[in-house]
Amino acid sequence: MDVEQLYNEESDDRLINDAFQKLLNDYLASRHRKKVDLITKAFNFAKQAHKGVRRLSGEPYIMHPIAVAQIACSEIGLGSTSICSALLHDVVEDTDYTVEDISNIFGPKIAQIVDGLTKISGGIFGEQASAQAENFKKLLLTMSEDIRVILIKICDRLHNMRTLESQPANKQYKIAGETLYIYAPLANRLGLNKIKSELENLSFRFEHPDDFAAIEAKLQSTRASRDELFSQFTSPIETALKQMGIQYEIKERVKSPYSIWNKMQNKHVTFEEIYDILAVRIIFTPRVREEEVNECFNIYVAISKIYKSHPDRLRDWLSHPKANGYQALHVTLMSKQGRWIEVQIRSDRMDEIAEQGFAAHWKYKDGVDKEYTEDENETELNEWLGTIKEILDDPQPDAMDFLDTIKLNLFASEIFVFTPKGEIRTLPADCTALDFAFSIHTFLGSHCIGAKVNHKLVPLSHKLQSGDQVEILTSKSQHVSPTWINFVSTAKAKAKIQAILRRDNREVQRQGEEILNSFLLKNKFEPSLVYADQLADLHEYSKRNEFFQALGEKIVLLGEKDLDRLNGKTTASDDHGGWRKYVPFVGKKKKEESPKPNLFIVPEKFNRKKPVYLSEENITQYKFPRCCHPIPGDDALGYINNKNEIEIHKRACPVAAKLKSSFGNRILDIKWDMHKILFFDATIRISGIDRVGMLNEITQVISSQMSVNIHKITITCEDGIFDGSIEMKVHDRENVKSIIDNLKGIPDLKEISQIM
Repeated sequence: MDVEQLYNEESDDRLINDAFQKLLNDYLASRHRKKVDLITKAFNFAKQAHKGVRRLSGEPYIMHPIAVAQIACSEIGLGSTSICSALLHDVVEDTDYTVEDISNIFGPKIAQIVDGLTKISGGIFGEQASAQAENFKKLLLTMSEDIRVILIKICDRLHNMRTLESQPANKQYKIAGETLYIYAPLANRLGLNKIKSELENLSFRFEHPDDFAAIEAKLQSTRASRDELFSQFTSPIETALKQMGIQYEIKERVKSPYSIWNKMQNKHVTFEEIYDILAVRIIFTPRVREEEVNECFNIYVAISKIYKSHPDRLRDWLSHPKANGYQALHVTLMSKQGRWIEVQIRSDRMDEIAEQGFAAHWKYKDGVDKEYTEDENETELNEWLGTIKEILDDPQPDAMDFLDTIKLNLFASEIFVFTPKGEIRTLPADCTALDFAFSIHTFLGSHCIGAKVNHKLVPLSHKLQSGDQVEILTSKSQHVSPTWINFVSTAKAKAKIQAILRRDNREVQRQGEEILNSFLLKNKFEPSLVYADQLADLHEYSKRNEFFQALGEKIVLLGEKDLDRLNGKTTASDDHGGWRKYVPFVGKKKKEESPKPNLFIVPEKFNRKKPVYLSEENITQYKFPRCCHPIPGDDALGYINNKNEIEIHKRACPVAAKLKSSFGNRILDIKWDMHKILFFDATIRISGIDRVGMLNEITQVISSQMSVNIHKITITCEDGIFDGSIEMKVHDRENVKSIIDNLKGIPDLKEISQIM
């Protein structure tokens, strides 16, 4: 062994031992039972198992499990079982050791968690849609067995995001995309607010580096004025709290870059127009733990004597905490500088649960010093895991629908509604009376004819609000209708309706198949699926079951044209789209088809790590779906579709969000190599105060000053305020930015933004 190699090994050992010692020190500083021997044993075992292996960044592989364990310990507050599981989480997948080995050495509980983590390793989603749904089901099943599986998986994802720099760009988009689509909402739902924000910001940084840097720079440049506002605003509050004898801490909470960017996109506003970048957090230690809710309200009364509060912005999450355990009182006050500022009032216990989620609950259970386990009676958590089990009982057959169902129900904000007996039910926002009916019982939902909301009769599709009291009305003659699926939103309702419809459809399809077989036998044909497919194609049904359904529902009636198809004849349609006399197919010249674009087809050995450059010469070889209209200068990505063609999407496109999290291996990095030759469609939204000559000034700036061709203008005006959109032909994103900057000089034009 040469000197350099020896030096590298010593350097690695020092790095590894320092990281592990920090983990031990943080664990010893916690209130968990001290199982240092077990943690040390797990560390030594993992270190030996991963010996000689390095990550893409070049560091020894064992640094990753240590980092994951560090996050579990310090940032979520988990104990020895979780720390050991985190240290061992890659051993079974990456080495020759088995789950049985882990069980024999470390016991069944750690082995069960490691097994759960192994099942969902390598990213949730595989290449095939069915595999994604299967892997996601595994994730949720293991999560409902032991919540620590998902907590450690979130730690694993957080460390992967912190070290994403070493991955190629297409992998960055895949990992960032599924992080934003799945992991950040999961972290939020488990109450891990700090981790959720970091996951969002890291995803944002890798997907939109320029936007991220611009917002960071603006936050830095406005920091001094923000600090001054915070100081002036909190000074009289501190005086009042001291007079009340409250032990407190006041923190400044600055909106995260991702939240700011999201608001800019959704509300079509600039950075300067976002007024809630600063919020104030009052964290106090209650004199008596049982009185902490009352103390929150006492603080609210005291500070509302100093500043006027906004009547519509009081948020009470004390009496009814959010489903992720979050408790606080939010009030918005008018500062002396004329700015509305949100103040969040919470106890130290509430604050810790807000940051660390359910894992922090164990600290406050009668002062008992024990490790958090999933079987503590956490009502909200158990209800949430119950929802997961309901979804898994009858999941959507299509993977994308399945993911959407999960997101809709597990990550949605909640409302509270009451049964006729006054019992509280938690449901996702935007749910209907029919959702409520299914949440109580399938029979109630499937026979629901209407509801009484606050004693007033409403239809099934009526959207519920927090605080509504709901009574469901049923009839034995009522039956599930296919239209119901369009207005229910909860997983349970969708799953039950689809299960009932599938059962009904199977019966109708069976009848349809019998009709076809009778028709075939009557005309001297042996019943066969080949004939079924031919006739399905004739009637323009892509799936055989849909054709059977149409036959069963008498939408399609079999006749002469079907016999002609079976006898090898085809048809031509007349000018009016009706059927003409059938002629033999053989010897007829096919109608000339319009030439199809020469699309690039991805070959088998295509290097997916290299970026694809779009230029004037090759841009017609790629597909541009209508969902987001990317133009040169946009942050874009490529997606290899089922036909091996490459679709181009904006990275922020909602469709791309699903593709990144579901078909990560098909994502490509896209770079623009355009030279202001071709034109692309772009739309900007404008609004302001109407006056004579306004439209003329706008068109003068765009057409005359900037020589940009306006394609379409749509303007509506009401009560002196106009709102509209302008469609233009531009070369790139830079063009759009210049147009918006020039339009800002027009008096009374108040808002200008680009539409995606």
